Amino acid sequence: MVTRTKKNEEIREEIENEKRKERNTKIRKVVIKVIVIVLIILIISYIILRYVGNIGIVVKENVVVSNKLPENFNGLKIIHFSDLHYGTTIKEKKLKEIVKVINKSKPDIIVFTGDLIDDYSKIKDNDKEVIRECLKEMQAKLGKYIVQGNHDKKILANILENTDFILLQNSYELIYNEGYSPILLVGLGSRNLKQRDIDKAYAYFNKEDSNQDIFTVSLLHEPDDIDVILEKFPTDLALAGHSHNGQIRLPFLESLVKVEGAKKYYEAHYKINNTELFISGGLGNSHYPFRLFNHPSINLIRVRSK
Repeated sequence: MVTRTKKNEEIREEIENEKRKERNTKIRKVVIKVIVIVLIILIISYIILRYVGNIGIVVKENVVVSNKLPENFNGLKIIHFSDLHYGTTIKEKKLKEIVKVINKSKPDIIVFTGDLIDDYSKIKDNDKEVIRECLKEMQAKLGKYIVQGNHDKKILANILENTDFILLQNSYELIYNEGYSPILLVGLGSRNLKQRDIDKAYAYFNKEDSNQDIFTVSLLHEPDDIDVILEKFPTDLALAGHSHNGQIRLPFLESLVKVEGAKKYYEAHYKINNTELFISGGLGNSHYPFRLFNHPSINLIRVRSK
């Protein structure tokens, strides 16, 4: 026969078991809710970073004023784009959209500062033809120029055939515009620039008949190279890429991602003594296909004489 004390203990144990079950059920519900909320946040974050962040093309307009610019170049429009990384978030449809945006600006000069293709081993012949045709369709009154990025290979020169883009590999070009006073455009190669490479690129200044005060535009891929250049040669306007301006950014904070070659200079604009340095935010992505508060962009720079 079960005693009253034993019966009470059994009842209390049943009550405790019920309470434990209720607590465990509540905990499971809370855990499930947290997991669902985290998953939703992750999915939304992925959509924002992968798709929303890559929507559209921002044209960043800037004005550079210099008393060294010849009057016949007053109002010069330069389109500067960079880091296409074709094959990642940039495919044929987006590239054609980029061409339309560039041509709508009616630039005098178009410059590209490196990384045309992200991974050349994954690019097919049809892709090369699409890139070639789109580059050919870009229109500029005074010329189209390109420098090599760290992702670019020797095949770059082959892709540029018949596109009117001139590859400046540690070399320079004098550009004329309805007059006898030219401006100087210098292009430098990517990675591990040696002094002899820089000397070769700026060989114009060693000529006996050179104009030492000529308005000079320098194209480089890695923006941190600018300090080495300025130690020896003048540059009024420098245009670079590589940093993507951090690619992922948060308001009021520095860029979250800094890459080798763009550790010191990675923001959109710097004034270094008398040199204006503009760094493209890029159009494509490398390593990861995400952007935040940093949409794909193109620089439109208007150069005016004082």
